[in-house]
Amino acid sequence: MDAQLERVYEEALKRNPTQPEFQQAVREVMESLEPLLLERKDYQEAAILERIIEPERQIMFRVAWQDDNNKVRVNRGYRIQFNSTLGPYKGGLRFHPSVTLSIIKFLGFEQIFKNALTGQGIGGGKGGSDFDPHGKSDNEVMRFCQAFMNELSSHIGADIDVPAGDIGVGAREIGYMFGQYKRLARRNEAGVLTGKGVGWGGSLGRTEATGYGLVMFANEMLAEVGDSLEGKTAIVSGSGNVATYAIEKLLAQGAKPVSISDSSGAVYDPDGIDVALLKEVKEVRRGRVSEYAEARPNAVYHAGGKVWGIDADIALPCATQNEVDANDVRAMEMGGIRLIAEGANMPLTPGAIEVAQDSGIIYAPGKAANAGGVATSALEMQQNAALQSWSFDDVMARLEAIMHNIHKTSLDTAEELGQPGNYMVGANAAGFMKVADAMLQQGVI
Repeated sequence: MDAQLERVYEEALKRNPTQPEFQQAVREVMESLEPLLLERKDYQEAAILERIIEPERQIMFRVAWQDDNNKVRVNRGYRIQFNSTLGPYKGGLRFHPSVTLSIIKFLGFEQIFKNALTGQGIGGGKGGSDFDPHGKSDNEVMRFCQAFMNELSSHIGADIDVPAGDIGVGAREIGYMFGQYKRLARRNEAGVLTGKGVGWGGSLGRTEATGYGLVMFANEMLAEVGDSLEGKTAIVSGSGNVATYAIEKLLAQGAKPVSISDSSGAVYDPDGIDVALLKEVKEVRRGRVSEYAEARPNAVYHAGGKVWGIDADIALPCATQNEVDANDVRAMEMGGIRLIAEGANMPLTPGAIEVAQDSGIIYAPGKAANAGGVATSALEMQQNAALQSWSFDDVMARLEAIMHNIHKTSLDTAEELGQPGNYMVGANAAGFMKVADAMLQQGVI
């Protein structure tokens, strides 16, 4: 990087030591935006980059709760309110043992630009805990969620900060947290959380939105080169909400998804993933992908394995950060992959991105490709504010329009910056400029 930007980055390293994921996310944005950041003297004079890198507020708290054996457990909770320039902080809550301050900060940083790309009035934030809901009873999850909300409730609100779900936080967890928030706030503030049940303020289509939006974006990418998903084979990692509904949408578009994975290993199903069975295993039984393979005659389970060596046309990483390294992308290239769209947040390492771009694989970052989830969360906020409930088809039509606009904006911005077809540069620049220009207009705050 340019020496001036390198100094800004080095200062960020000093302020955020031992936070590798956050440092990685910051460097990716800075490197891809170097020509823009050096050209815009007004951004430099107002220290826009330095201000965007520094969260407006970082909240950490103890979460003490009792398990079913009446043993007191202690977890750590986080909420990073990163940037409210465009609206109330918006971003999910992740419950997973891997959660650290670094991971929450990288997710919140990415969320700033992702939310800006949707064109909706929402700022960037993220939160969560190192609590693991897997293997816990419903009562244990409820007690944890109530204890978590006891600490979080004073920092959120429909016009302040609106959390949603993420890994480990689905409708069950949102329900428990919303119930506790109502008890504490003594009012029914429907817009304080999104991902709620449809019968009490939730939006139709929110469950499907991230996975469906990802496939909509991938289809836009293929259309740009005169192709479509029809007849394509797809490899998908993960088996949670994003992966499941990406698979469902791929099937509806005439594509054939052939893989799933979780932390225990990977499954290759040459007959195509049976999405009904996948939902039964993961959503009803809360089981492992090995159970899926046991129920399918030709499916193969690889303990500890990855899906990236399977021959296919497109790849949708939908599991977690840094799950795809440079060697994985080389394996994809050998297997015929032409397109990678990120369903997870930052699933490709910097080396993997470099190999993908050098190989000619069309690559789109998560802040563009997986923005459908937060976009539909904002649609849920609109419905709550208007005391309305829209039809599934209405929500999907709005989502499709948003994903189309993100795709067009990313490509148009990349073209303007002399990087035609570079979705990473286009998405980073478009999101950054929207926030930066608003920051200039709002003064030094």
